[in-house]
Amino acid sequence: MTPNQTPRAPVDRTIIAALHLPDLAVARQTSTAYLEDYVLANAAVFAQAGVPSLMLQDQTRQNGPAAPSTVALMAALGGLIRRAHPAMDLGIIIQAHDAVAPLAVAHACGASYVRLKVFVGAAMTMEGPKSGLAVEARSYRHDLRREDIALFADVFDRTSVPMIDVPPHEAAQAAVRLGADALILTGATFSDSLERVRAAKAAGVRQPIYVGGSVTQDNVAQTLARADGAIVSTSLMRDGAAVTDLVRWDHDKTQRFMDAARAATSGRGR
Repeated sequence: MTPNQTPRAPVDRTIIAALHLPDLAVARQTSTAYLEDYVLANAAVFAQAGVPSLMLQDQTRQNGPAAPSTVALMAALGGLIRRAHPAMDLGIIIQAHDAVAPLAVAHACGASYVRLKVFVGAAMTMEGPKSGLAVEARSYRHDLRREDIALFADVFDRTSVPMIDVPPHEAAQAAVRLGADALILTGATFSDSLERVRAAKAAGVRQPIYVGGSVTQDNVAQTLARADGAIVSTSLMRDGAAVTDLVRWDHDKTQRFMDAARAATSGRGR
């Protein structure tokens, strides 16, 4: 932490809503002005429903590091969200397999955490093999003197197949040893996700653990009884929403989800 930075106050990340950008690799005609309107319109849905933390998610698929244009755009859009909703916590995920880009964006726009999809080990994805980013991410964060930016680590995400024969709870322990500040566990099914959370906690993992998929209004109480938080997006979308719609998330669904989440945690001092 540099002399100009002040420690962050504790934030509530019980629920993290993911705001997906269009895949800019196949939507290059999308203007910056449109993306600004899109981000502000959808961030407002989450803010008005009381979602405490928002993760801005770049969907551009790219081999190797993120393009400079992606880094610049994400930093600009992240800064826009921070100015419009300063009370809402912000995270960054960039879909290129890149440890540096999300941290650089978070550093520039004031985000407080980044999500890295392959943190430890190696995984085969539909885009090809990817190796763990833990060492590079921790080193670059140190170079930035930004240890206040938290590293959220996926452990054997369900969109990939592990290339090492290690049980998920052991991979979770390794992620913690390599610097993860929080873990995201997402099994093939909702029940598998909860079992992975149980096994990791039983193995001694003390960092916060999030369920990364299949969380809904109907099962959020069950999720928060086992995990420390949840990342949610699809279940809050408008029925029939198209990728070209300006507003893709539904205010009423989001409000009902947050009401259920708050009811589930009201007696736990969150």
